[in-house]
Amino acid sequence: MNVEAIKAIYFYEMARTRRTLLQSVVSPVVSTALYFIVFGAAVGSRMQEIGGVAYGGFITPGLIMLTLISQCIMNGSSGIYFPKFTGTIYEVLSSPVAMTEVLIGYVGAATTKGMIIGLIILATAAFFVDLSIAHPVLMLFFMLMTAVTFSLAGFIIGIWAKNFEQLSLVPMLVVPPLTFLGGTFYSVDVLPPFWQSVSHFNPVLYLVSGFRWSFFEVSDVDPLISVLMIGVFLSLCLGFLSWIFRTGYKLRN
Repeated sequence: MNVEAIKAIYFYEMARTRRTLLQSVVSPVVSTALYFIVFGAAVGSRMQEIGGVAYGGFITPGLIMLTLISQCIMNGSSGIYFPKFTGTIYEVLSSPVAMTEVLIGYVGAATTKGMIIGLIILATAAFFVDLSIAHPVLMLFFMLMTAVTFSLAGFIIGIWAKNFEQLSLVPMLVVPPLTFLGGTFYSVDVLPPFWQSVSHFNPVLYLVSGFRWSFFEVSDVDPLISVLMIGVFLSLCLGFLSWIFRTGYKLRN
């Protein structure tokens, strides 16, 4: 494995983040902080506890997951899309670098960015709500696996996208509804039985629920099922990328 090639791609992508710090880090952190102010401090003080957890603390894992998923998809997709857009992808494809090394470089950078933003938001939350983490190792595991999985998903979107509209389609129109309806601001137990059943078809529910359990030992689904679902999502992304690399799908378009 060409470690130097991986490092070159990784550090180039991380440098790109430093050049756009306001957009890459400050903007998502400020946006999430507003959620904490409105729903945590203002509305949360008037809400009943959910599962013995104050409302402000209850929504914290979901808000972190919302930002983490969105940022990993956007970073993973833009990393591979812009070389296609500018035509520099041909330099990568013609160089003696395996596609797995390209993947590790881009996805590794997107994962790192997502983890940094997620941890900053976690620290920010402590200023607005009372927060405790029952299982910190499991919490970091959920964050890392989610970041890797959705960075891979973003990489796939970046390969598929033909224009900027398609590039922003999933993070802007697909991820927010799934996350908002995946138990970020409520427990699915309060829903009527029919909508509880429908909610279990939402994959984000398992991510938010498992992540919340690592904080408060409160969840809508079994934490083991959440871990299993993350493994399923990761396997699907890796399988699809394996097919892309074998066929060369859209890498040259």
